[in-house]
Amino acid sequence: MTVSTGTAAAMPRMFGLDEMHPDDLHVATWNIRRRIDGPTWPPNDRWSVRGRRLATVLHADPPAILGTQEAMPDQADLVRASLGTTYRFIGHGRGADGRGEGCPIFFDSERLELTDYEQLALSETPEVAGSMSWGNPVPRVVVRAAFRDRVTGSDLTVLNTHLDVFSARSRLRSAWLLHDLAAETTGPVVVMGDMNAGPGSAPLAALFSGDLVDAWHTARVRTTPLWDTYGGYHPPRVRKGPIDWIAVDRRTRVMRAAVDTRTIDGAAPSDHLGMHILLRLSREQS
Repeated sequence: MTVSTGTAAAMPRMFGLDEMHPDDLHVATWNIRRRIDGPTWPPNDRWSVRGRRLATVLHADPPAILGTQEAMPDQADLVRASLGTTYRFIGHGRGADGRGEGCPIFFDSERLELTDYEQLALSETPEVAGSMSWGNPVPRVVVRAAFRDRVTGSDLTVLNTHLDVFSARSRLRSAWLLHDLAAETTGPVVVMGDMNAGPGSAPLAALFSGDLVDAWHTARVRTTPLWDTYGGYHPPRVRKGPIDWIAVDRRTRVMRAAVDTRTIDGAAPSDHLGMHILLRLSREQS
């Protein structure tokens, strides 16, 4: 999807209003690329340039739940403001002092009631902020949020994360930790984020070894090709497969799935493409 102007009015929606049931919940994950202020290559990577693009896309088509990665505090503020006045977010920087990049979860507080949340380190000591155990050179975190959907009355737990890009051991151990956290949950659960792992990899095998399944493949309708989600500001392509994923428990219905290739004046808001799904929560799960 390409937009020739920088206006929200011209931006196509990922899922048309005629495609959505009133019970459907629009959920997305997007690595928004940490802020870089100096000279960049390509020039599109500079935050002062692409921040406006990100704001335009989010304002035009705000998911009810959005998990982001690499969000610095000022970037998180821009995302929340762009989504709308009813949106809130949870999660903070991954450092021991709560600063730096984070994986905040944004949500529409008119649609969803936040009932509980926590941020955990991906380590042997998850409750210790900033802790590292498995060879990752920087801390990694997962944000876990429990919601009650005001429309269906259903409970929903969401986990949002960003696995390490350098350490294969860290990615695998972190995936098992996510698997275990999801297994502890009663009711519908979504695990999403930048996994830095492609199709058939060991971390995904661990994540999908229990009750979790790949939302893309379980979706009833897929409205785009399964593009590589690390776009790198290139035209959409299918080469290595996605590294950004959304997993759901086997009982939760995924009505639609899509990879977000929308651009503003021919340029993408991030080096990653967003992954979007429509969940159909059951009123019997309240």
